[in-house]
Amino acid sequence: MAITLKKLKDQVIVITGASSGIGLVTARMAAAKGAKVVLAARNEEAIIQLAAELRGKGYPATWVTADVGKEEDVKRVAETAIRTFGRFDTWVNNAGVSIFGKSTEVSIDDMKRMFDTVYWGVVYGSRVAVQHFTERGVPGSLINVGSVFGDRGVVLQSTYSSAKYAVHGWTENLRMELEKDKAPVSVTLVHPGRIDTPYNEHAHSYLDKQPAHRGMIYPPESVARAILYAAEHPKRDMFVGSQARLGAMFGNAAPRLTDVLFESLMFRGQQSKDRPSIPQEKSALYNPGYGLHERGSQEGHIRKGSLYVEASRHPIITTLALAGLATLAFAVAKNKCDHHTETTVRLPLETIDHDAPQ
Repeated sequence: MAITLKKLKDQVIVITGASSGIGLVTARMAAAKGAKVVLAARNEEAIIQLAAELRGKGYPATWVTADVGKEEDVKRVAETAIRTFGRFDTWVNNAGVSIFGKSTEVSIDDMKRMFDTVYWGVVYGSRVAVQHFTERGVPGSLINVGSVFGDRGVVLQSTYSSAKYAVHGWTENLRMELEKDKAPVSVTLVHPGRIDTPYNEHAHSYLDKQPAHRGMIYPPESVARAILYAAEHPKRDMFVGSQARLGAMFGNAAPRLTDVLFESLMFRGQQSKDRPSIPQEKSALYNPGYGLHERGSQEGHIRKGSLYVEASRHPIITTLALAGLATLAFAVAKNKCDHHTETTVRLPLETIDHDAPQ
């Protein structure tokens, strides 16, 4: 069943984890494009300030203090959206927190707490959104924010990676069941690469050195653009950054080689060179993290955007551009082939010895 989604300016969008990073950028961007936004996060002070900021610019916004690891809190987010705006059209499951530490060292209690947020928060949000869309009978968009580490395991973030694997599996199963039932729900899984947000500062760390992104990093605006594109256009997957797509591809095509590369690169590639790790009691695993910061303190190269996202947002232009490149490549190859053939034919004629006996 073909699903047609509303334009952003006509939508009410629920965003969990809206107090910082990807959620904060997405909320500001959605409001600027005319959407009514429902802000959900544990940091009450931050989302109150954000709602005031958006309203001050003339953008409709409301807020809900919620821990997505609690089903009753997630239901309250939906109730607030319906009470304030009469409905919601897009639900973004974005809230998350990570743990850095070896698999055998992270406590079981910490693992369970993180799964409450990263996995169960997505399950609760998905079920609430699907129920609302199917009861209304009006198409809506469910967008689950996954991770490159939900497509491929990584050292030092085993709990986070496992939870994101679960999110990816949940999303795929839910999508198929809804499609079979012809439910009016577009289900999108977003696969961000490493993004410049306070993700590492909020993480619960067992390391001596501060968790940090090193190497290629993408801005949170790229993820927000992917999310808002999916809010208007039914998409199965949105990859943010070529590293996200390649990580999944290489992990499947050459798993052993990927193991070796990650073992040699990712232990140091996820830690600061010299900064000591933030104490565990200051992490956002059990308590709200600091709010209203879009970016974090990284040590890698931060790109201006994601060409992969832009290609997904402009498929016709991308197809034409690729066709043009293919045509150009064919023309160049043909020209070389013609030149080679001409040279091959001409050389023997030019080297005939006319004084030789006939």
